Amino acid sequence: MKSVLITGASAGIGAACARAFLEAGWRVGLMARRKGALQAVAAGYENAVILPGDVTSPEDVARSFRGFLAEAGRLDVLFNNAGSFGRAAPIDELGYDEWRQVVEVNLHGMFLCAQAAFGQMRRQAPMGGRIINNGSISAHAPRPGSVAYTTTKHAITGLTKTLSLDGRRFDIACGQIDIGNARTGLLEGIIAANPASPPPTMDVAHVGRAVLSMAELPLEANVQFMTLMATKMPYIGRG
Repeated sequence: MKSVLITGASAGIGAACARAFLEAGWRVGLMARRKGALQAVAAGYENAVILPGDVTSPEDVARSFRGFLAEAGRLDVLFNNAGSFGRAAPIDELGYDEWRQVVEVNLHGMFLCAQAAFGQMRRQAPMGGRIINNGSISAHAPRPGSVAYTTTKHAITGLTKTLSLDGRRFDIACGQIDIGNARTGLLEGIIAANPASPPPTMDVAHVGRAVLSMAELPLEANVQFMTLMATKMPYIGRG
């Protein structure tokens, strides 16, 4: 049974991806802060491993990875997904604590989980594995008032490229999926705020299938960057 650890697995994109992997028969580690929400996602699946923890805590990350490896034996894939958008505001209206909170989750948290996964993958036998980072359309074209989120997602692109380069000699592949307008709780808020002209959206289940397809490739092949978005969202052209 192949193994994947998914961060931010309690809701939204993380939960959709967890269900896709569970249905495909993978051993799936579900990491997030809310144990009850993780249990709801995992309900009915014997191949799920609940891993309550905060990705911004080095201790929680280490404990979650140890717990998963005790169950799965090895780590084939990390879906580095946990993220926070923060409050939408121009830069001069955003408090430093608000900035720092987004950076802690989106950058420091993804670093800690990638670090733990990379260390395990290079030392396990057989060596190797795959890290898939959740980027964003904002890594290319930001929404207004998203300075913290957009800055961190640009940084994740750099993390992806560096992991790809450093992982070559250890058979560790790294790719990134940039997602636009999947219907999650976050997007529902945006839709509610714009009832007269709601943005184009897509079913979040499509994201689960896309991440699973990236994960199922043999390690000799890699999707370096994938953009998955609602067809009609104004990303290409002038909108």
